[in-house]
Amino acid sequence: MGGAILPDLGTEILIPVCAVIGIGFAAFQWFLVSQVKLVPGAAAASTNSGGRKNGYDDYLIEEEEGLNDHNVVVKCAEIQNAISEGASSFLFTEYKYVGIFMVIFAAVIFGALASVEGFSTSTQPCTYDKTKRCKPALATALFSTISFLLGAITSVVSGFLGMKIATFANARTTLEARKGVGKAFITAFRSGAVMGFLLAANGLLVLYIAINVFKLYYGDDWSGLFEAITGYGLGGSSMALFGRVGGGIYTKAADVGADLVGKVEKNIPEDDPRNPAVIADNVGDNVGDIAGMGSDLFGSYAESSCAALVVASISSFGVNHEFTAMLYPLIISSVGIIVCLITTLVATDFVEIKAVKEIEPSLKKQLIISTALMTVGIAIVSFIALPSSFTIFNFGEQKVVKNWQLFLCVAVGLWAGLIIGFVTEYYTSNAYSPVQDVADSCRTGAATNVIFGLALGYKSVIIPIFAIAVSIFVSFSFAAMYGIAVAALGMLSTIATGLAIDAYGPISDNAGGIAEMAGMSHRIRERTDALDAAGNTTAAIGKGFAIGSAALVSLALFGAFVSRAGISTVDVLTPKVFIGLLVGAMLPYWFSAMTMKSVGSAALKMVEEVRRQFNSIPGLMEGTTKPDYATCVKISTDASIKEMIPPGALVMLTPLIVGFFFGVETLSGVLAGSLVSGVQIAISASNTGGAWDNAKKYIEAGASEHARSLGPKGSEPHKAAVIGDTIGDPLKDTSGPSLNILIKLMAVESLVFAPFFATHGGFLFNLW
Repeated sequence: MGGAILPDLGTEILIPVCAVIGIGFAAFQWFLVSQVKLVPGAAAASTNSGGRKNGYDDYLIEEEEGLNDHNVVVKCAEIQNAISEGASSFLFTEYKYVGIFMVIFAAVIFGALASVEGFSTSTQPCTYDKTKRCKPALATALFSTISFLLGAITSVVSGFLGMKIATFANARTTLEARKGVGKAFITAFRSGAVMGFLLAANGLLVLYIAINVFKLYYGDDWSGLFEAITGYGLGGSSMALFGRVGGGIYTKAADVGADLVGKVEKNIPEDDPRNPAVIADNVGDNVGDIAGMGSDLFGSYAESSCAALVVASISSFGVNHEFTAMLYPLIISSVGIIVCLITTLVATDFVEIKAVKEIEPSLKKQLIISTALMTVGIAIVSFIALPSSFTIFNFGEQKVVKNWQLFLCVAVGLWAGLIIGFVTEYYTSNAYSPVQDVADSCRTGAATNVIFGLALGYKSVIIPIFAIAVSIFVSFSFAAMYGIAVAALGMLSTIATGLAIDAYGPISDNAGGIAEMAGMSHRIRERTDALDAAGNTTAAIGKGFAIGSAALVSLALFGAFVSRAGISTVDVLTPKVFIGLLVGAMLPYWFSAMTMKSVGSAALKMVEEVRRQFNSIPGLMEGTTKPDYATCVKISTDASIKEMIPPGALVMLTPLIVGFFFGVETLSGVLAGSLVSGVQIAISASNTGGAWDNAKKYIEAGASEHARSLGPKGSEPHKAAVIGDTIGDPLKDTSGPSLNILIKLMAVESLVFAPFFATHGGFLFNLW
């Protein structure tokens, strides 16, 4: 069959070097952002020399308009500190509870997997080749627990670092907006890149080190080694679930409370410092959209890598101990870091943003350039890291696959991701007719706005589902379940650029809020609003990527689970499987109901508190008295911590209960059902919410004759748009994004516990 061109030593150098380059590049971008000083009078020091760079002279708008530069910078620094402290406080509180869960669940993993062989320390027949002896189940239990903890800690650290850089950069972006939209864009984008590269490189490096350390014990037992590694994906996704749900409830409770009372009742602008919920709202952008999204995409990356490695370990790569070919998924991720580095330099150093209208095309070019370069990178890697022909495990048989077929599997996932991203953009950007139609429906009130928005969300599911379906068919036809796993990895191979674009949005949003609260010029607010509007659309694209990759990852994990649990076929006509299918399809609705109601009840408390402050604090509306921001921050924190536990318990306990009481066949039905319905709801919820948000922004911006006919702010169509946006908030930022974690997490948890379910599962049916 021929070996790989790249020697094992080359792989051992390439992967860690690429990861270290990623971390180094992130540190360099952070250094450049830190050059923007948050001290009065430092403006000149932080500018680039060279006169009219990025379309504006380096003078400050405040100087032109006679505003006091000293006061502006001091106010920005104060607001930034308040947001940073609020975000850190919430995350530390959340991590305390999550830490307790982590310890308890680690004990459950160890106990369940060790009991498979009755806590025996002697070797056992290998799962896929009974003629050979493999390491005891006790070892798999121990190493699975360690990899679970490693994944969980890496996920938490990724989210926390992302939040720190975002809160470090928000005020700096505001101050740079005084010199021009180009400078503000570069600051926000570099900050997003710090998060993207840190997460991609850390995830890769920790996984690579874990594999090499575990190899010292497992030796030639590669199937046991990579089975233990699956805990890494479970740890990453379980933390992401709590980060997404907790952060989503926090941010939307504050957002809904601030909007309903501030904009609709009191008719004051968004992010007005008189609004008591304004700090909580800005904190929420960081804990939900930054920390939550970071943990979510890290979970997808970890799971797709683990799914591919598990299938490869029982294919010719693992059986013949071909180290380079075995680590093909990690080599793809390594090349992805280098490709994203080049792509980022295009946005920050090679191309200048000179006008507001260039922002969104520049972000879209990032996706196109990274996808095109990555296609070339994958082709090279597939040629040098894989044998020309090899076999892949396919439900008990070995399927012969060529290296060019595996290249097509990864490429189809990569380009499907781009298609999903652009379809998402079409349905959520106010530059296109779908969102403009939703905005137009506001003429007749909030009801028609809601009807049009829901219809848009349902319709937006069609093309992404076809894209996912085609990529599944192509990749499975070529390389069975391994093909689907590497297709998911292809979609996530440009994760550093995807996260940079995604994190850019909340940073710009915060920058606009700080400009409003610091009383800066309306021209600066216009610039930050333009940055924010582009960020809103790119955030929707990021959610599209996350959902699409979750569908592929979940299916790959499902295939690995079925193989590990010893199920030859999943027959939907058998009652055991069909009841699982029905229950699984219901779970995303149950989960969405819990998260939506959580946001609603938290928002109710927030609305009451904001109203109370407006009614009882004298001089608040006049701006002579400061509101009590801390109480609103506390309401969001307490509500999100309390409310994140029931949805989290639903997701984490379902596979354990179904697998133990009803067996692996019923559990396979539950996984298939939740995947099929969860993907549809996630896409429609995210796009409906995104469309409502941008329909409101379309009216507020008044950039076209049509938009001006619906405005200005405070008009009846604008109020209807605000109501639609408020309804969409929990859909696009809590329920929708959390659903992709639900479908991935249940699949990876089932895979980790597969040996336990295969041995002890089906308790009730056995009694029958």
